[in-house]
Amino acid sequence: MHNAKIIRKGDDLFMDARLEPLFTPWKIGNCEIKNRIVLTSMGGTDLFGWMEKNHFDKAGARFIMEVAKNNAGLVLPGCQPVYNPMFGQWLHKNQKMYQDLKKWMPEFHKTGAKLFVQLTAGFGRSFTISELMETLYTNPALRVLSKPFMDLDKITASASPSPNRWSDKVPSREMTVDEIHEFVEAFAKSAKMLKDAGVDGVEVHAVHEGYLLDQFTLKYVNHRSDQYGGSFENRYRFATEIVKAIKWECGDDFPVSLRYSVLSKTKGFRQGALPGEEYTEVGRDMEESERAAKYLQDAGYDMLNCDNGTYDAWYWAHPPVYMPENCNLADVEHIKKFVNIPVVCAGRLDPGTAADSIKEGKLDGAGFARPFLADQQWVTKLMEGREEDIRPCILCHNGCFNMCHYKGVPNDQELSDSLHLARCAVNAETMQWNKHKIKHTATPKRVHIIGGGIGGMEAARVLKLRGHKPVIYEKSDVLGGTFIPASAESYKGKLRELLAWYRRQMEKLQIEIHLNEEVNDLARFGEEPIIVATGSIPRILRNVPGHERMVEACEFLNGAEVGQKVAVIGGGLTGSEIAYELALLGKEPIIIEMKDDLVSQKGVCLANSSYLREWFELHKVPVYLETMLKEVKEGAVVCTDKNGKEVTVECDSVISSAGYISNPIKVDEKKKNVYLIGDCRQIGNLRSVIWGAYETAMKI
Repeated sequence: MHNAKIIRKGDDLFMDARLEPLFTPWKIGNCEIKNRIVLTSMGGTDLFGWMEKNHFDKAGARFIMEVAKNNAGLVLPGCQPVYNPMFGQWLHKNQKMYQDLKKWMPEFHKTGAKLFVQLTAGFGRSFTISELMETLYTNPALRVLSKPFMDLDKITASASPSPNRWSDKVPSREMTVDEIHEFVEAFAKSAKMLKDAGVDGVEVHAVHEGYLLDQFTLKYVNHRSDQYGGSFENRYRFATEIVKAIKWECGDDFPVSLRYSVLSKTKGFRQGALPGEEYTEVGRDMEESERAAKYLQDAGYDMLNCDNGTYDAWYWAHPPVYMPENCNLADVEHIKKFVNIPVVCAGRLDPGTAADSIKEGKLDGAGFARPFLADQQWVTKLMEGREEDIRPCILCHNGCFNMCHYKGVPNDQELSDSLHLARCAVNAETMQWNKHKIKHTATPKRVHIIGGGIGGMEAARVLKLRGHKPVIYEKSDVLGGTFIPASAESYKGKLRELLAWYRRQMEKLQIEIHLNEEVNDLARFGEEPIIVATGSIPRILRNVPGHERMVEACEFLNGAEVGQKVAVIGGGLTGSEIAYELALLGKEPIIIEMKDDLVSQKGVCLANSSYLREWFELHKVPVYLETMLKEVKEGAVVCTDKNGKEVTVECDSVISSAGYISNPIKVDEKKKNVYLIGDCRQIGNLRSVIWGAYETAMKI
């Protein structure tokens, strides 16, 4: 997780002294925080509900309490719209939920943590439009009928008329001045009710990430000619009026933080700027940010909670595994020089590096979000020197935030995911405690697990915690299965950490493991329960002449040699990640994909997929879309484009990434004690493997 060393004295473990600056007190205004660890907001961990009628949300409260009990200093629940996109409620009008919050706050404060609730003006042009929403908006009758529960015209309104990030069918109109004033008043009233409920402060969301308030500050979005557009002061007026209204209502001593993007890292609508790229900034550049940070401080903000980016450059605010570690830190350290209030940094932040920055006075607080979804106890484990027991976040966005977009679709996310953000691909329990919870068995059984990949190990882990005796049979000499090649690329250290975590759990739980033992006949286990977790096999393009010349994706990831110029057949996530790795190795990848876009698949968050698409474009990686492989020759592949024209692409090697086929061993369909999990049941992703394994282990 970081580069600190764990100190061992006898059997006792101690945290490395390098991390000690993280656990020193600091102040936001007059509010003292016990340490520098900040849980930054994530949609779905809200105290008043997410995309539903506002209420005191017990699941969100449980998550917040778990984090507070496990030594976070400052805790921020998920962003709370002052105007709810669903059902059009104003946040300050539901008295009961504030009363419920007031009853809960004393219990929270027993942890020693402080609570700031993040209030948002909303999304504007960044609102994630789905296909259903497009239908509601473009059909005049449905638009009228849907207004009471989803008024898209109001929800998506922005500083000026502008295109939606996700859809060309639902453009944003210009907000009226009266609407702006209504929002300012709503912030003040909501903040006062939160203060009266015992909350320690609020955070205004946000001059950040291209959300609505940020859209007013950004020149490429804001083309107004009234008091909220044009000059620097006018563009930042909405954000400054909010903090002044809150201070007027709550008093100067009530702390107000601001979620703030130091730099927009944006080239234009739907065009981000990658790390190291030379570009012309259309949003907030450093010169403006230096001025804006002080201006916002002087308006009354007591803290800046910082990262970079906009929805057009989403990989900065939600860094995928391809982004550099500590990707926002240097910019945040720079902006701290221009203010006298505390500054927090978030975004793929390494705790050891953050501790160094705090020690040197370059930073005040260290912000973390997704690591808390993977393991709510990670700070406690860090303090106790148990770093190897921390279940790592692998930066996949599969469970927490898989808002998915590719050519021809708006947000292609399942409705259940849209309504239940902040779950976790690697931790089936997070925000799903109602259905994913360990129940001890009254009838312990010996359970045989065929396959020692991630699915098999997750099933074994849950079974053992429940009181069963799982036994793993793995045909190779090591646990991990296809996750070994899946985590092999140079930039996938976080995935290798997860694999190491699973192997450690097997040791800690003393799971019985038989390596180098292939099981083909289940009859030997009699009536004892059996879990089949034999995964999948690559799809071989046998109908393509010369297919035998291709290197299969897993073979390459397991170390097979390839030449300098490599054609990758398949531009889904696996193929695109292989092409990215080839380029990082100094080779020359060429991507050949049947569909009309790269990573054209559900479940891959736009923050991840847009990075890869834009990286290939920046680095001029040849991409052939809507192109079919016809033949593999010595030194070339022959393809057919969408018009039926033959295209020959010269290359030294060819890697096949054509997908996978379930590979279950033969099972007697009549036997009720046999369970198939993971890819051998249905091809999915790591989330479907882990959640499915958990659920199966709970049935036995």
